[in-house]
Amino acid sequence: MEHSRHSGFLISAACFVVIVAGMQAAASLLIPFLLSAFIAIICLPPLNWLTHHRIPSGISVLIITLSLIIAVLLLGTFVGSSISDFSSNLPAYQDRLKAITGDLLTWLSGLGVSFSSQAIRDSLDPAAAMGMAGRLVTGLGNALANTFLIVLTVIFLLIEAAALPHKWRIMGEHAPSTEHFGRFVESVNSYLTIKGWVSLATGAIIAIWVAILGVDYPLLWGLIAFLFNFVPNIGSIIAAIPAVLLALVQFGPGTALAAGAGYVVVNIVMGNVVEPRYMGKGVGLSTLVVFLSLVFWGWVLGPVGMLLSVPLTMIVKLALETGEQTRWLAILLGPDVDQK
Repeated sequence: MEHSRHSGFLISAACFVVIVAGMQAAASLLIPFLLSAFIAIICLPPLNWLTHHRIPSGISVLIITLSLIIAVLLLGTFVGSSISDFSSNLPAYQDRLKAITGDLLTWLSGLGVSFSSQAIRDSLDPAAAMGMAGRLVTGLGNALANTFLIVLTVIFLLIEAAALPHKWRIMGEHAPSTEHFGRFVESVNSYLTIKGWVSLATGAIIAIWVAILGVDYPLLWGLIAFLFNFVPNIGSIIAAIPAVLLALVQFGPGTALAAGAGYVVVNIVMGNVVEPRYMGKGVGLSTLVVFLSLVFWGWVLGPVGMLLSVPLTMIVKLALETGEQTRWLAILLGPDVDQK
């Protein structure tokens, strides 16, 4: 009995390794389909609203598709050039950050602070952080390059979603139970809808704030703030790094501090006041799970995997919550909630 249990664990672990290796090898194909599924889930509530108001499903899908295409065109027009300009100017930004770091170390040495300058440069290099931001922006640009495939897949997913209730009725008594599935879909839609609106508000406020400060590419930093707001706790820090460093390069420490303060205030208000009010305090993931999912999905799928890490893990958690036997796993993945 004990031997069969150990064998089952080893087989499961081997299957997991094979699946992860396959996902990593097929990342270029898997990422567009994961993005498509993510966008389709966000589009389901407006699609259901349109069909509920007696608009034919074909016309409803067409309306959603046209809205999506307009949004993509606007995004490509206003953000695509920012991604290209930022990537081309990245070496100059990195050189400027290295110069600022050297000036700071020289100033500290003049005050009598002794340390190894090279060790400080190697361990705390703002230019390396800007390089990481550049890879993130490049990964975002590569994902936008698959726009046609993503939009086409979203259209097919929405058509299938609109036809699914009719197929279920045709199955009749042979249709599988939809209790757990319906609860799961409702939870995912509710989570992604609320999170999407909060993230959109966060991105808009950040874009306006950095534009007021005069930092270049405000729409790009607003888009990154919108995307990384789906990653709680850690996401706001990652989204703030490139904008704050660019403010430092352009205007100096004062503007960089103002930009960082804006990120802190917006994320505190949205994360601790607005979002819990509509979503509930018990909905979410523990900080450790967020960090591990960020590292894991970033390693498997690259920069876009970091963006999808928490939504993917959150969907798994919501699926576990629908079953009595797996609910304990969902509790382990979730945050600690004070009992009153």
